[in-house]
Amino acid sequence: MSLLSDLVNLNLSDSTEKIIAEYICPQAIFRDPFRKGNNILVMCDAYTPAGNPIPTNKRHNAAKIFSNPKVASEEPWYGIEQEYTLMQKGVNWPIGWPIGGFPGPQGPYYCGVGADKAIGRDIVDAHYKACIYAGIGISGVNGEVMPGQWEFQVGPVEGISAGDQVWVARYLLERITEISGVNVSFDPKPVPGDWNGAGAHCNYSTKSMRNDGGLAVIKKAIEKLQVKHKEHIAAYGEGNERRLTGKHETADINTFSWGVANRGASVRVGRDTEKEGKGYFEDRRPASNMDPYVVTSMIAETTILG
Repeated sequence: MSLLSDLVNLNLSDSTEKIIAEYICPQAIFRDPFRKGNNILVMCDAYTPAGNPIPTNKRHNAAKIFSNPKVASEEPWYGIEQEYTLMQKGVNWPIGWPIGGFPGPQGPYYCGVGADKAIGRDIVDAHYKACIYAGIGISGVNGEVMPGQWEFQVGPVEGISAGDQVWVARYLLERITEISGVNVSFDPKPVPGDWNGAGAHCNYSTKSMRNDGGLAVIKKAIEKLQVKHKEHIAAYGEGNERRLTGKHETADINTFSWGVANRGASVRVGRDTEKEGKGYFEDRRPASNMDPYVVTSMIAETTILG
């Protein structure tokens, strides 16, 4: 039974049903980790009364790309590494940092342990559990290089579901930080200076890449990404020029590069992929505030349809 049929069975008025059908279109359902029981969270996209997608509805175009038979046959998989920074409420400064001051230099915080290194782990763990309950394909969490900065990973997830799940995972994080009395920032460079920025690395593969001989397919895909580097950068998040400087494990925003096990490249191919001759690659350019519908569909469009 479709969700819309379920809504009708909830005895909604005719006018309410019409609004849901014409303006808000249910697309994905998740279990509600806050209310629990039979309650659900519904990911929707929105349309004007004329039936056109509103400007911020990036899912609509992504769905067209993923429904293309050529794309669908390749079964594109994504693993999104979503970085974020926990901020003190009322001030634009990371938690655990003295107001107007700085903690010790970067080094001991990445995957660190201890109250002075893993700042905000209770929030991170609560979010992880909420995602599992909701049915999101969360595959891990870790403390990042800058103190107060964390990452969660969603995937591998196929096609349009990657965007759905990342957006809902972000929503759950906002809800949990709300309860905890802190804010979450997806700014790609929340603190200027000698501090790491925040990205959303996109790991990607197609069926052809995962099969024998896939490394050759990966290299051809990377060549296509290089040709459209400027177009991708323009769609990979606002303020990304503050992050992609060629420092702090990033490539320069104006220069495309790729390499095996190279954290300073635009695109990284893993050692296992090179060794096995098949697998996946990682596009390290997307900023933490990127739209996952835009990034995932654009990578598929460029590498499969381009």
